[in-house]
Amino acid sequence: MRSQNFILASFIVGGLTLSGSTALMPVHQACAAQATMSYSQDIAPIFRGWCVSCHHAGGEGFEKSGFDLSTYDGLMKGTKFGPMIIPGKPDISNLILLIDGRASPEIRMPFQHKPLPNCLRENIWSWIFEGAKDN
Repeated sequence: MRSQNFILASFIVGGLTLSGSTALMPVHQACAAQATMSYSQDIAPIFRGWCVSCHHAGGEGFEKSGFDLSTYDGLMKGTKFGPMIIPGKPDISNLILLIDGRASPEIRMPFQHKPLPNCLRENIWSWIFEGAKDN
């Protein structure tokens, strides 16, 4: 009888764990599934407003890293240290790590400014998740 109760309790706990796991889906995945992000309409304006003042040819950010955010090609080229975006994989893309401050709090982007608002970070995350297309 005891072993039957233990087995029954194990099934109940396992079932509750599995059913609850779908409710714990990361917010970014839920946001990415709602709409397709456009580079030209949704992402480029973020870069123009927050990033290009430093990350353009001749800018301080460009001089230090080689990262040019004034064009799609510059964005996808990355930095002299390596790629910034891995299409389809925002959680390991350096751009996301830098704007979220996960790479290093000392070099969180935008550098020495307020962080990007959550909605803008989520838009960039979603766009990379969707493949970082030039659309």
